[in-house]
Order: sequence, then structure tokens, then C-alpha cells
Amino acid sequence: MSKFSDYNFQPFVMDAINELNFQKPTPIQQRMIPLIMKGKSAIGQSHTGTGKTHSFLLPIVEKIDPEKQELQAIITSPTRELATQIHKALQQLIEHSDIQSKLFIGGTDKARSIAKLSTQPHIVVGTPGRIKDLMVEGALHVHTANTLVIDEADLAFDLGFITDIDQFAGKMPEDLNMYVFSATIPEKLQPFLKKYMSSPEHVHIGDKRPVAEGIEFFAVPVRGKSKKNRLIEVLKGINPYLAIIFVNTKSFADEVAKHLNENGFKVGLLHGNLAPRDRKRMMQAVHDLEYQYIVATDLAARGIDIPGVSHVINLEIPDDLEFFVHRVGRTARAGLDGQAIALYQPEDEDALVRIEKMGITFKHMDVKDGEWSELKDRHARKNRPKQENEIDAKAKALVRKPKKVKPGYKRNMKWEMDKVKKRERKIRNRKR
Repeated sequence: MSKFSDYNFQPFVMDAINELNFQKPTPIQQRMIPLIMKGKSAIGQSHTGTGKTHSFLLPIVEKIDPEKQELQAIITSPTRELATQIHKALQQLIEHSDIQSKLFIGGTDKARSIAKLSTQPHIVVGTPGRIKDLMVEGALHVHTANTLVIDEADLAFDLGFITDIDQFAGKMPEDLNMYVFSATIPEKLQPFLKKYMSSPEHVHIGDKRPVAEGIEFFAVPVRGKSKKNRLIEVLKGINPYLAIIFVNTKSFADEVAKHLNENGFKVGLLHGNLAPRDRKRMMQAVHDLEYQYIVATDLAARGIDIPGVSHVINLEIPDDLEFFVHRVGRTARAGLDGQAIALYQPEDEDALVRIEKMGITFKHMDVKDGEWSELKDRHARKNRPKQENEIDAKAKALVRKPKKVKPGYKRNMKWEMDKVKKRERKIRNRKR
């Protein structure tokens, strides 16, 4: 279906769609909405920024019966931030309806959460651990909910939350409709899926290109400088609306943020060691545009939707290249353009080649005094060793060891060989 009106949503749902200024369903919405409306379990596999959140929120809201004061749908997310964002998007849809929702995430007062459940909401959004705890306490009546959404399932698996989900999914109705959303479906997730899903529809979107079309990719060599100082040179060459600088570890994130602040950049910091209150405060500051630069670990790549990101800088290439896709997916959202800059060292070359095999093309760039210039193709260097080896072989063939050696003969041979090499290089350069 090419228009939202084709789905015959209730008036309050269509009003919310119009207020959000959604023009037409995205590919994953076109595929998933009809399946969920029919109650057919499905796996939605798509990369970040494809509109998957509303592909499950819209049909779930449409199917809720507000006359039944019981829990009807559970939506889980592996991070507090993403759960909060999903709930915010849900509230925008149900604002002018009688549907009630609640958000339950870790890092908040559990007793207060239990008190909120004196009346069961129609929809619950939350992190797996907190939903499981509320079920164990007898506060959340999961047995009445016949719809379960597991968002970012691969990350939930990586973080060890599948066990929590299994505990409350096992208490839900036998005719459970389960919807699993994930950028990748790891093999280790299959036993869990088979346990709860019988012949699910598998919707796979965005197989050809893993990232948005509007991203320009730069590969910038670090050379002999420290990464932190090279980063400062890069930042002086851009004027971002909002730039996220990704690193691989929390300790290096602290180090980079400190270095940038000491050099006059006002920098926000996002990683897993922040206390829930500090993380919430930081997210609010980011949304209020108090920072132009944010240093982050991969938690932010998967679990946080920050609007208006114009630049993503990979100060370190992630070990798992799938995270590279999630990182750069923070920019060029909602039809906007973006720029993704990767700082690399020689040991990162193999990783860059593997990223290029995903369909991503880098411009080889340098920046000095705030000015950008294009460098020779990185791959041109691959030809040099071969050419040098050919020149070395020719020099060795022409300059032979004398039958009778005298003191200093090695030095003389080297001089002769250097002459041959120099002459050969000149000949080759003329042929180019």
C-alpha cells in the first residue's frame, strides 16, 4: 500500500500520522503493518533509520480494545533510552484516544513501578529485566497480552536479555503473536525464535545497501599523530549541527572528551558507565542543543535516536563492523544528508576494505588548517610493493657480487644498485 489511508486506520491514528507529517509508508512499514493487522507473527530485519518503530506501533495501537482494562501488548527494548523513545512515539499516537500505556525501565524505583500497576495499562513498553521483575512480583499481568514485540533482538541477545524475555514470554498466551525486529538475525538467536514462532514471515528490507543514500564517507589517515590530536584537526574542518564521535571503550571515551574540553570544545559524553540520572540529563542536554559534539560508545549507536546529527566520526573502527553501520546510521535520517568520517591507521586497512565490500565508498581525504583536500586512492598503495619488488629484482640481476671481493665491496654494490633503481623509477614514471 502506498498511502497510510489505505490501511483504514481509526481517525485518531490518522490524525496522529498527519500531525507527525508522515508522507507515505516506508518499505518495512508497507510489509509489516498488514502482517501485524492480521495477527501473523513476523521477523522484521532492517537497518537503523528505516521506520521500523512505527511499523509495529501503528498496527498495535489500531488493534487495542480500550474497553478491556487489561494488558494487551508488551514491547521490549534492550536499552533504557530506546525504550523511552519508543514510548514517546507511542504516546504521540494514542494522545487522542482512551488507550493507556506505561513505561518500565531499569534504573528507576521498582516499588513506584509496582504502584503504577494497580490498574493494568493496555500497552507496556520497557526493558526486559524490569518487565520480568514486575511479572515475578505479580504486578504485571503478562498472561493477558497476546502481542509481544522484541526490538533490537540481536543486541538483546548480546546483552544477555533473551533469558529475561524467555521467562515472561513463557507466561503469555499460547496463541502469542510475536514480532522480532533486528538489523541482523544471529544463528544463536534461532532456538529462541523457533520456541515461540511457528513459520513466521521474514521481512528483509535494505539488503542492497546497509546505510542511507544521503551519507558522504571520508577516510582520513591518522599518520604519525595521536588520534586525539588528529581528531581536533578534523573538527576544525567541519561545522556540524551535531557531531557524534564514536570510540570503542568507555575509558577512551572519557579520555577523548577530556582532551576535547581542554582544547576548547564543549563536548557531551554518552556511555554505559553513566548513572541513569546522568544519562537522562545528558540526553536532555543533547536534545536541547547544548552540545555540538558528543563522544559516545556503541550503546549510543544502537540505543539512542538523536535528531539532527549532521556528522558521525569514527575515531576508532569497531571490531564488529556491523556496529559501523549502526554508528553511521545516526546521520542522514528523515531525508537529510550527512557525513561519516573514519580516522584510520595502517592496521585498519583490512577493516576498511571489508566495509567497502558492504557497498560503502570512501573518499580518501586529508584536512589541514581547516581545509579539506583529496588524497590519492588508498588502493594505489597496493601496487607499490609489487613495482618496488620488480625494480629490486632487476637491480640485483644487473649488479652482481664480484668474484674477488675487496673491503667496502658491499657499500659499492649498494651504490650501484641504487643507481639502477633510480634509473628504473624514472623510466616507469615516464611511461605513466
